[in-house]
Amino acid sequence: MKVKTILVSQPEPKMENSPYSRLIEKEKVKVDFRPFIHVEGVDAKTVRQQKIDLNDYTAIILTSRNSVDHFFRIAEEMRFKVPDTMKYFCQSEAVAYYLQKYVVYRKRKIYVGKRAFGDLVPLFKKYKEEKFLLPSSDALKASVPEALNELGVDWKRGIFYKTVISDLSDLRDVYYDVLVFFSPSGIESLLKNFPDFQQNDTRIAVFGNSTINAATTAGLRIDIKAPTPETPSMTMALQKYITLANKK
Repeated sequence: MKVKTILVSQPEPKMENSPYSRLIEKEKVKVDFRPFIHVEGVDAKTVRQQKIDLNDYTAIILTSRNSVDHFFRIAEEMRFKVPDTMKYFCQSEAVAYYLQKYVVYRKRKIYVGKRAFGDLVPLFKKYKEEKFLLPSSDALKASVPEALNELGVDWKRGIFYKTVISDLSDLRDVYYDVLVFFSPSGIESLLKNFPDFQQNDTRIAVFGNSTINAATTAGLRIDIKAPTPETPSMTMALQKYITLANKK
């Protein structure tokens, strides 16, 4: 069956010439964006209940833009002036670049990984004497605390924000040829919003092993997977599938 409409369970990219824009132009398909999940910050009182005093830490581990936003939000709520000596360990260049929203980059001690959390391990080994705070959501990959515990560094996790399922009730009677998911939370949101969901001819596209497992466990038929050696991005996987489906 041909593909004419796609729903991506994420916010619309802010960049003008995104890979989705090129997909729309090339394949003449309609692509809508709708976050199936969203982030809500917890208040300073909730953070204090986790026995976290920002004065105790000399380094912050930042794994995402959300962790950056919510660390500085909580610091402001607690009237904590972040010292110039604070060290920042950013999982990727994108996170480090985003940090400039809050600090003067050239005046701070910022250490950057390549992409995966494991890329920071050599840096943690080098700065083992620091006291690390990891501001995170209520959902955290098990590999993150495992890596930190294995290194034996002095660290503490703080839940500064939570992942919440979005209300999608307005989509109940809307049909799309392809639904695109990037996290197990997205699959959970689909089933919570539409417990009677019947896949029928709807194609399901998933990114990452954890999302594949969640979709399979939910009994969904997976039609499009990424990343693969041939299609390392979701847009490339969609492009390949649509090219074949729309030829028929």
